[in-house]
Amino acid sequence: MKYTFSEYKAPEILRDHLNLGGANPSGEEIKVNSLYLERGGKPWMSVMGEYHFSRDDEDNWAAELSKMYAGGIRIVATYLFWIHHEKTEGSLSFAGNLNIRKFVETAKAAGLEVVLRVGPWAHGECRNGGLPDWILHKPYKVRSNDPEYLKEVTRWFKAIADEVKGLFFKDGGNIVAVQLENELTDDAEHLAKLKEIALETGLIAPLYTVTGWNSAFGAKIPVNEVLPVFGAYPDAPWAEGTGKLPLSNHYSFYKMRNDTAIGADIIGKNNDGWQLPYERYPFVTCEIGPGMMSTHHRRVVVSPMDAYAMSLVKLGCGNNLVGYYMYHGGTNPTGKTSMNESKATGYPNDYPVLNYDFGTCLSQYGEARGQYRYLNLLHLFIHDFCEILAPMSHVEASEFVKETEDKLRYCMRSDGKSGFIFVNNHQRLYKLSDRKDVEFEALGVNLPSMDIDSDVTAILPVNITLGEYTLEYATAQLLCRDGNTFFFTEIPGVAPRFRFKGSDEFEVVPGFYVKKHGSINIVVLEFKDALCLRKLDGKLYAGEDCDLYLGKDELTGKKVLSSIEPGDFRYREWSGAEFYEHDKEVDYNPPKWDIIECEAPFSVPEMFAWELDIESDTPRKQTWKEITTSSKEGFIEIDYKYDTAIIFADGKPVADKFYDGTPWRVPALLVADKKSYIVMSELKNDISIT
Repeated sequence: MKYTFSEYKAPEILRDHLNLGGANPSGEEIKVNSLYLERGGKPWMSVMGEYHFSRDDEDNWAAELSKMYAGGIRIVATYLFWIHHEKTEGSLSFAGNLNIRKFVETAKAAGLEVVLRVGPWAHGECRNGGLPDWILHKPYKVRSNDPEYLKEVTRWFKAIADEVKGLFFKDGGNIVAVQLENELTDDAEHLAKLKEIALETGLIAPLYTVTGWNSAFGAKIPVNEVLPVFGAYPDAPWAEGTGKLPLSNHYSFYKMRNDTAIGADIIGKNNDGWQLPYERYPFVTCEIGPGMMSTHHRRVVVSPMDAYAMSLVKLGCGNNLVGYYMYHGGTNPTGKTSMNESKATGYPNDYPVLNYDFGTCLSQYGEARGQYRYLNLLHLFIHDFCEILAPMSHVEASEFVKETEDKLRYCMRSDGKSGFIFVNNHQRLYKLSDRKDVEFEALGVNLPSMDIDSDVTAILPVNITLGEYTLEYATAQLLCRDGNTFFFTEIPGVAPRFRFKGSDEFEVVPGFYVKKHGSINIVVLEFKDALCLRKLDGKLYAGEDCDLYLGKDELTGKKVLSSIEPGDFRYREWSGAEFYEHDKEVDYNPPKWDIIECEAPFSVPEMFAWELDIESDTPRKQTWKEITTSSKEGFIEIDYKYDTAIIFADGKPVADKFYDGTPWRVPALLVADKKSYIVMSELKNDISIT
């Protein structure tokens, strides 16, 4: 079947119309036009991942940020939850796990730039949206231009600015953006005032962002003063009830940037004549969800393909800064009160007291999930080819396919001469059919027939310049380059065929082989090997079913090639001409554990007791088990059915989880050499798992 495209129409690009941008001391500028971002005078895209420093231990930051870099993240976004820093009025702290300066400096050492999401209201499933309890008892309206509230906000912003002084892009530092507020949909004047306060207090960055979602009309923002950023999630665990939800439209190539479902539990709608002027801004995202935080009543498990297909679709729709929320999970701190969002704190949903794992790319304990590997296929491509991709605009398919239709979804990004075809044959919670004899026609090029199986996605190059040659087509996905060598991944079930202008078609066998074409080389990796391909400090490595990153040698302090997975590992290193195999031995003592039923050893603290009995008409039966482990290394796995489970070590609650049908993996270190127990409450028929 022939698949074609709508006519390409060159977009009008507005420049120098936004009060955004800035330069560092070396003269490198970051600018924003209406289609894409520019850096150093060239089109620029980046990949941003959220990781909350105050939801992890400061001793973990260096390794976890390095893992993020290895996964293709180049900007780390982080909330500053005011309630974490000033639990009681006048007790503002940036010590220990709250040390934002140390976090920003650690991110720079890992090769990452930073976006500070300073609030004051943040949400992030945090108690009071991150506002301290004490400020809610003041005689003024928060999230408003009340002078007394703004006085407190000024103090908060000033405290942050003092902590990170000298670390902004203008100073040669790595802070490139500040996000103001979050999910404020109807008060442009307040957002404008927050930017004014940010500038006055020293929070000075090239980019000021605000969340742009609300209804299709978009959030009310101070036009020209901020960059609206958007999001997309594969599910809606905040939705009321446990019934089946409509299929997500994020798996079809809609041009609409706005996800009107985000925050639908807590934000309102407006329809008073306002329309966000999307045409003035590039399409950029801050909250594509490669995982989701389960509520008590709706528990979500996002698959690697759910995350990958959604991000690929948004890229095809013109996304020019890929931002994930969350990319790395975390653990909520506690104090005299819990820090989680709950119905007890006036919100519509109940979340765990401690757990903020989010089921995402890197778990709250730093383990890599499948999303980590899949999404890096896009990240490698973005980093090496963003100058080509960013100026390309979205071109619709000749026939648009909705999320409810069992048809092939596709689109193109193009500059009118060259382009990339984006193909998606995956829909979360709905099995699409295999497609036979798919033939794309684009930009005067007829691609060869191919079969696109269900749950397969692809990005196909058309008329792309590689070295001194024009690649008319490839039935393989472009990944990255090293000098004159271009790396592709096979598309599962599709033979990798290439044709350069003026040459005959040829096929490349997938593997670690080099195929020469004149002055350039082509390598097509098997899909499983492409998932483990990493660019680290300019060098290419391919792990053998392991996730490589640059860790730190404890003795020398130098960077050392490491695997996220514990124990020995194998990998290949690209020399510039071929791959060489290596083996690395690592001392590792895997744990053996026992989980044995026992009587309740003590009463559950009040802060956690509610978790065991959430939303139940009658008390849930509780089961206690004692946990022992032979080693502090590695992970133990808990695979029972329960509603809520809480782990105690020497009487202290250290972990909790709502059951979602997947095994619960926790570090052996949490329970080793301690009197450790798990209490589990009875699972009833009052939840949904999707």
